[in-house]
Amino acid sequence: MRHRQTDGSVDLAQLRTFLAVYRAGSITAGAAQVGLSQPTVTTQLQALERGIGRPLFERLPRGVTPTAAAHDLAVRVSDPLDALEIVVGNAPAESAAEPPVLLGGPAELLAALVLPALAPLVAAGVRLTVVTGLADDLLADLRVGKLDLVLSTIRPRGRTLLAEPLADEEFVLVAAPAVAAGVDPERLRANDFTGVPLVSYAADLPIVRRYWRHVFGTRLEAEAALVIPDLRAVLSAVVAGAGVSVLPRYLCSRELAAGNLVLLLDPQDAPINTVYLARRVGGPPRVHADRTRDRLLETAGIWRACAD
Repeated sequence: MRHRQTDGSVDLAQLRTFLAVYRAGSITAGAAQVGLSQPTVTTQLQALERGIGRPLFERLPRGVTPTAAAHDLAVRVSDPLDALEIVVGNAPAESAAEPPVLLGGPAELLAALVLPALAPLVAAGVRLTVVTGLADDLLADLRVGKLDLVLSTIRPRGRTLLAEPLADEEFVLVAAPAVAAGVDPERLRANDFTGVPLVSYAADLPIVRRYWRHVFGTRLEAEAALVIPDLRAVLSAVVAGAGVSVLPRYLCSRELAAGNLVLLLDPQDAPINTVYLARRVGGPPRVHADRTRDRLLETAGIWRACAD
């Protein structure tokens, strides 16, 4: 796959070597992928850097990290080079076993919506390895190739990740019917929580505070009576009558429909979070990762329709 130039310009071999190192995160691993020695790979990268006039990698004690110029180059050359590999027969055989799709996201969203939607793919032979955590941590893992896809309530920034909006999660103020009977929303607006315990997944009440600011236009001044770092556990506690809370509508829709929870308010403009599906730029072709992405995009349309 050589197209050597004699005028100091870039050639295809250099680009192929660059992309292998970019994806592998190290010169050693990249050299193994393209079947070259480490010194040869280093020489090609140096020639490529001279050809484009900018450094592509910063050397680390273990591996390399791409510069902004490398990210930009990977975006421009990955698809053409991958297509050329298929044409010349160097791409991995389609019959080879696909590795598991590494998917990250919030535990509650994964459990309530995402994994049920992906069950048919698993039944059809797609393997999934699921990781839960905070959006910032998951996006950091996506950038370095530890994950293939991430569901994030934070819109990813930068050129290394591509993000597509999936759906909006709406937040609702809820309580069990017996608790709701003794709650006056106007007292809550005035920060009067006498006899009304608050249930939250974090001590600083991030979701509840945001709801108060958006709906009531006021700063929440209260402390949680019960803190549970899992929204599913918050839901269970509220259904059991522990107090009031703010939850994503998708998470408590069944309880609302069954009458186990009621809305304390139903504002026309409820606070929302947009959920994004993020993937890395310049990754190697992954049939099962693409099928997973397509399934999530297709199913998100159903989620939106149900929410409306």
